[in-house]
Formats: sequence, C-alpha cells, structure tokens
Amino acid sequence: MQVIRLTASGLRRFDPVAIEPSPGLNLITGDNGAGKTSVLEALHLMAYGRSFRGRVRDGLVRSGADAVEVFVEWQEGEDCRHRRAGLRHTGQTWVGRLDGQTVAQLGELCAALAVVSFEPGSHALVTGGGEPRRRFVDWGLFHVEPAFLSLWRRYARALKQRNALLKSGAGGQQLDAWDHELAEAGEPLTRHRRQYLEQLQHRLLAVAGELVPGLGASTIEFQHGWRSNEFSLADALLLARDRDRATGHTSVGPHRADWRIDYAGHPNREALSRGQAKLTALSALLAQAEDYAERRGEWPIVALDDLASELDRTHQRRVLERLLASGAQIFVTGTEAPSALEELAVTPTRFHVEHGQILRN
Repeated sequence: MQVIRLTASGLRRFDPVAIEPSPGLNLITGDNGAGKTSVLEALHLMAYGRSFRGRVRDGLVRSGADAVEVFVEWQEGEDCRHRRAGLRHTGQTWVGRLDGQTVAQLGELCAALAVVSFEPGSHALVTGGGEPRRRFVDWGLFHVEPAFLSLWRRYARALKQRNALLKSGAGGQQLDAWDHELAEAGEPLTRHRRQYLEQLQHRLLAVAGELVPGLGASTIEFQHGWRSNEFSLADALLLARDRDRATGHTSVGPHRADWRIDYAGHPNREALSRGQAKLTALSALLAQAEDYAERRGEWPIVALDDLASELDRTHQRRVLERLLASGAQIFVTGTEAPSALEELAVTPTRFHVEHGQILRN
C-alpha cells in the first residue's frame, strides 16, 4: 500500500497543500510549530476518522475555515489497484467518498486506508486507560477479519439501547431482549479479540526482544470485560442488572475489555519508565503492522512523528532498518533528519514545511 498523492485544505495553519510522496522513506522536516505533524494528522484522519491529537473539533480545523478536507490517492495489492478517498469534516458532521461513491459509515473509509502511526502520545497505549488499547485491537480486526465490523456495530448498537433503558428505569422484559442481543454479539466479538492478541503475541515477542531486550520475554494478557471464566456474558449481564440500574450504565461486557503487556524481567507494567513504555507501544504497533502485512500481503503505511526526539540513535536505526527491509512506505517527521540515517544506505525523499507550505527538496 502506497500513497501517491495527499491534499488537504482547512488543516490547522496550512494553506491548501499537496504532497506526492515516493515509495520507501519520506522525510518531512521543519521548525517546531511549522506544521509538519499536520501532514501525518491528515493521513491519520482518513485512516481512523480522528486525529491522533484528539477530536477533529479540538483545533484540527483551521481558524476561519468551515471544515478540514482531505483527499488521498493510493495504490494497493499486487496489481497496484488505484484507489481514492475524500473526507470533509467540520468537527461535528462529515461527508466521505470512497472510489467515487459516498460512504454511509466513517468506518468504510477507515477500513480502506491502513496507516500505523507512532507519535509522542503513543505511550498511552501502555500507560493510559483501556480505550486506546481496545481501539488498537479493533483497528487491527477491522482490517483483517471481515466479520468483525458488523459484530462491533451490532454490539455498540445494543449497548446504546441497553444503557438508555437502564437510565429510563425500563422493566426486565425489555432488558432481557437487549441482554440477549449483547451476548449474541459480544461473545464472538470477544473471541475475535482474544484470537487476534494470541496471534500478535509471537510477533510482539520478536519486536520487543529487539527494541527492549533488557525487560525479558513479553507476554500479552487479555481481560474480557467480565469474569468469563465463571459466567457467560448473558449471565454476567443478568447478575449485574441491579447495579447497572442504579448507575444507569452497563458495567460488564466487551466494552470494558482490556489487555496488557507484561515482561518476564519487569512484571509491574505501571513501573515502566516513560522510555520503556514508549518502546513497548512502538513494539506493539510494529507487531500489528507485520501482522497486517502477513494477512493482507502488503504493508500498511507507517507514520513516525518526531522520530529523532522520541528515540535515541540506536533505536532509530533498529526501527528504520526493520521498516526499510519490509518495503513499507514510511513517513518520518522532525526538525532535522534522524541521526541514524547517516548509518543507513538509503536516500529519503525530502520535504520541508515552512510558512504554511510544504515543498519537495
């Protein structure tokens, strides 16, 4: 998968911009605050429906603009199939098109363009709450398991209905129906998540062993979101019903699932240093990209924001060597080129961001 053109307007401080990246390594440099990260944000927005800095309405739309508009053209598959996607997002409403057709669900865009992003906030995948870790697993499944998206939507719809009934004080018969629906969607959804993490385990072991060898062997522990070793999801929902009525929300189920990475030489995840947490998160993201590549036959696009500030020279080299060997299209931003490039036999395509413009060097 390779982006051949990216255009954006209404994006933070940028004038309308266009970039035609090359296969392989693309390096985007500029002073702090110049807007180089915004280029990666535009890619991330198309692939996830949100910026990695937060919601679209939290500053992504340029002041004075009605919306941010992003258009991406890319090639995928052995036959280099040409694809196009566009998204106009006001922060409140959106309109999207994929290959010339209007899409009804934002997820249709997100499932089409695969981008794996590592940025200064990525350590939250390890140190933050459960939501980013659920998003990580679900993103992977959206791309490699065709049945997962419909299950996810079915579960989300049932959860919304059950929570509304709990808040309204509805009777047991109505709740019975939605408990059944939650269980019917939630049990297979959970199996998909568990199997995905089990398959990711051996890849994580290899990547983390290279990036953080001092922590020992890594393992993934998955928590289903209810005591699944004791109860089915249907039984867990019934047992929690009185408590859920009191609080007005559903307290058990896949929406409460979580997972964690433990190391043989460092069993307390919370005690990881920021640097160790950052490398652990990067290991998980690279393992996910490798899993995607094996299942889909091509690598996702890889975006590394401010790499030189996030990793020391040794880790820069290890990551870049791994990615360059894969044949993935890579985007790297920074105030200057990562120092590890001096050790690698690669000539990146260079872009420079200045005064709201992006120029190819």
